[in-house]
Amino acid sequence: MAQTPRPVFTNIHITQIVKYRMPLAAWVSILHRISGALMFLLLPLVIWLFDNSLSSETSYERFAAVFDTGIGIVPGILVKLVVFGLIWAYLHHFTAGLRHVRMDITHATSKEQGRHSAAFTLVFSLVLTVLLGAKLFGVF
Repeated sequence: MAQTPRPVFTNIHITQIVKYRMPLAAWVSILHRISGALMFLLLPLVIWLFDNSLSSETSYERFAAVFDTGIGIVPGILVKLVVFGLIWAYLHHFTAGLRHVRMDITHATSKEQGRHSAAFTLVFSLVLTVLLGAKLFGVF
């Protein structure tokens, strides 16, 4: 009895990453982790902004001025970009979390359902990010 050679599956080498095409659900998963880490790392800034927005009228004026004048040597546009990144991180993390809760409740785990829910998560979070970013940058 001759044994047929079994296929060997190995991890992707660093040189193969450029050619490897990840599915949409993998991108959503990776971005979910990145957005969670970003929110965690910028939590001190969020707490400081929240504190300044609620403490008093004077602190609220300081809070509002941060977006125009900046913080110390950091210009206001950079503060807006960081807050814009936080907006994206929160909205993506929230919608991807809802996607996972929906999959857990409905047991919707087929490849097609995963692809559709991943696409919806990306599009929905990006549309909301653009709308809130437009408000942040004074478009409307």
